[in-house]
Amino acid sequence: MTSVQLHSILDNDFYKFTMQHAVVKLFPNVKVKYAFINRGKHVFPPNFAVLLKETVDTMVDLKLTAKEKQFLADNCPYLDLTYLDFLQGYQYNPAEVKIEQDGSDLKVIIEGYWYRTILWEVPLMALISELFYASQNLIRIGDDEIKQITKDKIEKYNALGVVILEFGTRRRHSYKVHRLVNETLDVFGSNSFLGTSNVHLAMLQNRKPSGTHAHEWFMFHASQYGFKVANAISLENWTKVYVGDLGIALTDTYTTDVFFEQFNKKYSKLFDGVRHDSGDPIEFAKKTIAHYEQMGIDPKSKIIVFSDSLNFDKVKVIADFCRDKIKMSFGIGTNFSNDVGLPAMNMVIKLTDAKPENSHWEGVVKLSDEKNKHTGTPKMIALAKQVLGIEV
Repeated sequence: MTSVQLHSILDNDFYKFTMQHAVVKLFPNVKVKYAFINRGKHVFPPNFAVLLKETVDTMVDLKLTAKEKQFLADNCPYLDLTYLDFLQGYQYNPAEVKIEQDGSDLKVIIEGYWYRTILWEVPLMALISELFYASQNLIRIGDDEIKQITKDKIEKYNALGVVILEFGTRRRHSYKVHRLVNETLDVFGSNSFLGTSNVHLAMLQNRKPSGTHAHEWFMFHASQYGFKVANAISLENWTKVYVGDLGIALTDTYTTDVFFEQFNKKYSKLFDGVRHDSGDPIEFAKKTIAHYEQMGIDPKSKIIVFSDSLNFDKVKVIADFCRDKIKMSFGIGTNFSNDVGLPAMNMVIKLTDAKPENSHWEGVVKLSDEKNKHTGTPKMIALAKQVLGIEV
């Protein structure tokens, strides 16, 4: 079997580093747990867990190089130099990851201090995906065909006149394909391609990495402060750390309707825009535009970053609606990084429990705008809905 490994500690999505920076500053004593969720009911071959463990063990050798540290310092001035020193000394600890297999079912649990374990999610998913294909000798299309497909896609986006971001690290076919796709986008996407969320690939392209925060930021705040105020305190703590930088707010951890109730004029003005990650994108755009108008803010001064399972047809529909109403960009993941003639994987790793300092373990919840994306125990989901007044 082909050897699978990460090539850099920066081979990760940017928002994991921005959140880690915030956690180091605000919540250094919090512990958390994450779990792998096999949404696609993929059948893992015998000994897959063994292969994954062997691969995870190699991550202990990853270190931030002086060149990588300088790249972050030059391109991300909002990251404290003390954090970059911390990251230079950071080392993955495979003991934080428990990997088991029962027949074809794979179980992965991550547990430890949040400031440490926060970096595991994305590279683990990328490794699971790449190992899944490699361990079964599933043959993809050739490099030239991948480049041609990617070129054709980005040229269509060029013609559409939209801004495109590449968000495909976690479910990529392989590192090689991911890098090949980004190199092609870099060459042919001059009119539309803004860059990637993958920090390592952004560095290779000499572009600024893209990203802000993820659902886990809000999920933890709910466990710490309560569902009612989770969105507001999450945004407030984000502004404490970044003071207006990294201003795209994620809306759907406890449904978009609940989010907009707490996205008051202060936050609506301070944040550059919002990210859409579930539910009907046109309905979301309508709600977002109406919210800004209600706040007395010109929607054309704000932006929506759409990032929910996008392809060209979906992007065109969204762009046709939003044009001349609100600014927009599109984060495209699997459709770029895993369009190789094989079924793409459908999986996530999600925060499941949090243990704030001097407290007990508590299950966390995500209430997506799509019911099938809810996470948490039935008891905690029911409690969150009751507290937030969500009837369905």
